[in-house]
Amino acid sequence: MRGLGDHLSIGERIAFHRRRRGYTQQVLAGLVGRSTDWLAKAESGRRKPPRIDMLAELARILRVPLGELVGQPVLMEDDREQDDVPAVRDALMSPRRLSRLLYGPEAEAQLPSPGPTAELVEQTWDDYQSGRLGKVIARLPGLLQTAQELEDRAARATAERRDCWAVSARVHHLAATTLAKIGESDISWLAAERAMRAADESGDPLVLASAARSGTHALLANGRYGDAMELGDTASAWLSARVGESDPAALSLLGMIYLRAAIAAARHQDRPTATSLLNRAEALANQLGSDENHWQTSFGPTNVLLHRLSAELDLDNISYVVEHGQINVDHMPPERGVSHRIDHARALSLAGQGDSAFAELCTAEHASAQLVRNNPRVRDTLRDLIKQFPVTGSARSSELLMMAQRCRAVE
Repeated sequence: MRGLGDHLSIGERIAFHRRRRGYTQQVLAGLVGRSTDWLAKAESGRRKPPRIDMLAELARILRVPLGELVGQPVLMEDDREQDDVPAVRDALMSPRRLSRLLYGPEAEAQLPSPGPTAELVEQTWDDYQSGRLGKVIARLPGLLQTAQELEDRAARATAERRDCWAVSARVHHLAATTLAKIGESDISWLAAERAMRAADESGDPLVLASAARSGTHALLANGRYGDAMELGDTASAWLSARVGESDPAALSLLGMIYLRAAIAAARHQDRPTATSLLNRAEALANQLGSDENHWQTSFGPTNVLLHRLSAELDLDNISYVVEHGQINVDHMPPERGVSHRIDHARALSLAGQGDSAFAELCTAEHASAQLVRNNPRVRDTLRDLIKQFPVTGSARSSELLMMAQRCRAVE
């Protein structure tokens, strides 16, 4: 487990790192342009946590990763204890990745072909979208090793060169997205960089557009919202000039780039840009006509609505999310549906609607326990709900406490 204990609130994390840096509340508040009273209330939990852009600024001044303040997602063991993130790290940081000339395969080495690996990686993408994160993590070390071998095969100038690089890009994209989801932001960026390098080598614009999504995921996970916006803008301009307007896969990938850039803009507190990007995505979703899942994008009208709500939550428009958050997500992949329910529950909790918030979290946990139990926003929401439902011995308070313990929101 990394960083501070999962049971600490955001305010307690800010106070810990402030004291660690030797700052008084007055000094730190002045550095972020706020009053001492504002910081004191944020640290003590007497006001809701700072917005994500302010948390990113606090993290920069305190010289800690953003995850140290918001709480790192922690991959919870499933029934088979498939949580070996160190093995994924080892696969990404193998010395053999440093130089093909130094560590290239023997001339007679048997290298894999791209076809079977492509099938396996798409099956693993399905596991990711279904919320089976432990299963994805268990499979990633082998997939990453195979991706390296495919790149070795491509270096031999075979007829399958482009396919080898394309499959490697998909493997590293999956790794980057999964690692960002569970809080491994540093190696998520490493995987995203390799995904885009492999996509460049493949020469396929759709492969590169898909890999660019992994870059935005990694940048968002690291709190680099301006960089994520820049990547989204560059990737969308590049892709729109190279694909057919009627290609549903291209529409989906371009739409998702707009959506990820919109979230970056919202976390950057840039409402006009976020709104513009969401509107562009909505136009593409309407052109597509229905909710689809090309390239595991889950793109369509519903996903645009979900991202619009997520953006409004980051923009602190709680009432909008509460009023419009009742969306049917049963037909969506669990990863998307659960993410929305977590956002909706957070808004309901902040609006004082504790019963509805807890019900949303219960529904989300039933859909995917791993997606719920690894999420720091869930832990914050559960701590808020505990304040709203004091321990009275009631069935509701008991159920809430048990979920908080499962999610490590309390000791």
